[in-house]
Amino acid sequence: MRFRIDLKIFLISAIFCITNQIHIYMLTMVFALIHELGHLFAGILLKMKPEKIEIIPTGVAISFKLDVKQINKKIYKGNMLDIKKILVALSGPITNLLIIIITINMNVIEKQNIIYANLLILIFNLIPIYPLDGGRIIKGVFNIMFGKKQTIKNIRFLSVINAITLTLVGIILLISNWNFAIIVILAYIWVLVIKEYKVFKQKEKIYKILEENY
Repeated sequence: MRFRIDLKIFLISAIFCITNQIHIYMLTMVFALIHELGHLFAGILLKMKPEKIEIIPTGVAISFKLDVKQINKKIYKGNMLDIKKILVALSGPITNLLIIIITINMNVIEKQNIIYANLLILIFNLIPIYPLDGGRIIKGVFNIMFGKKQTIKNIRFLSVINAITLTLVGIILLISNWNFAIIVILAYIWVLVIKEYKVFKQKEKIYKILEENY
């Protein structure tokens, strides 16, 4: 299993320190780690093998190895692996929801900040933009309903539209209440969207070549 640290995390930490938001950022990072442990636990229960762990500016990212046997088990137009990916994607937000429920019913230090941090992680990850959890869930459902080729077009379009919508909402929030975290979140979302857009375009080319040759 590979391990990697994204060096941008140190830049983001320094900026949050300068803007006096480092405390909530570090707290969010801690619960983002717990969020990913939820994914890891679900993956292990589903007999998936972790392949890579990355520490990134928004927390920790865990990826799993593909199992050819699961890909060959068809479920409508998708496969068994899509079902497992949906369940793994759901496990992270469910972990944060459980933490919020437990915290609400307990008398703990920084109760409000803990609830806020987990709510932020929960909402952010359920945004229907790939590769966030919300995007992964929708992609899995689309794979089963429409097949991989059509899903690439659908999820790419959905990610761009949602990113534009969030940007407009973010601009309104910045005008009414300046918060550097909004800029970081929007920038990160667009980095994800642009990166995955390029990946999807490459996959479309591969599908086109395969159709022309077979």
